[in-house]
Amino acid sequence: MKPSSETSSPPSTHFKGWAKPGPIPPGPESGVCAEAEESLDALSGHFRLLQLQSGHRFSSDDILAAWYGTSWCPSASTGLDLGSGIGTVGMIAAWRLPGSRWVTIEAQTESVALARRSARYNGLEARYDIREGDLRDPAVLRAEERFDLILGSPPYFPPGTGLTSEHPQKVACRFELRGDVQDYCATGARHLASGGFMALVFPDAADQAKRVFAGAAAAGLTVVRRRPVIFREGEPALIGLFGLMRSSDLPEWMRGQTWTEPALTIRTREGQIHPEYSAVKLAIGFPP
Repeated sequence: MKPSSETSSPPSTHFKGWAKPGPIPPGPESGVCAEAEESLDALSGHFRLLQLQSGHRFSSDDILAAWYGTSWCPSASTGLDLGSGIGTVGMIAAWRLPGSRWVTIEAQTESVALARRSARYNGLEARYDIREGDLRDPAVLRAEERFDLILGSPPYFPPGTGLTSEHPQKVACRFELRGDVQDYCATGARHLASGGFMALVFPDAADQAKRVFAGAAAAGLTVVRRRPVIFREGEPALIGLFGLMRSSDLPEWMRGQTWTEPALTIRTREGQIHPEYSAVKLAIGFPP
């Protein structure tokens, strides 16, 4: 999905007939503005996100990961965003859960720098800890750190299995340069709070979904719910949303049991935004 770009003028109450909800961030008063080769784009309500014009741009995958996780763990007071990139998923989640505190982990210096500036623009610095590092490195997170909600949008192509973009941001978002979905599950399992919830977005094809279930099982997690996502009505699901919990936190009869939800459709056959997806975007404060 193409982000909605706006100017850096004072906050407006509406955008194309849609009333922006949520808090008013410091915005331009923070001293943050888009530099050359960057854009400052609408994200959630009055929140905005800095992105490189030629680098990785946020997409429906990010929106869905944040929406799914916060929908099924709405009481989270602490959150962890793994492989957080430029901060899309974590900042949407922080907007939806205004009392929550977040830690994000990202290995790319350029993406971390953008995320930190976006956090300042959105007034999140007091409750948003952006850490630079590899999510597989135990030193990035203290052993005792626990989170009610963990989010992730893992890359899903092994290196050398497809065409790579010239921009390193795009390569790292698609190809498993620093771990795969099994590593996301392993890190998540180590840091889930008691009764915590983990949400991942990953390809829905049988061979790819199998990797989520295998990674979950190896980490002692159960995929408790799964929702296929269809990008255009009538076509097969390309990605899926997966909700995981620690198996030991579940009744024995529920371990290994997954509820597959009805598919979520992004666009109608005619190419229009599907009404349900419009409602999803409204729920995360994004123009419908």
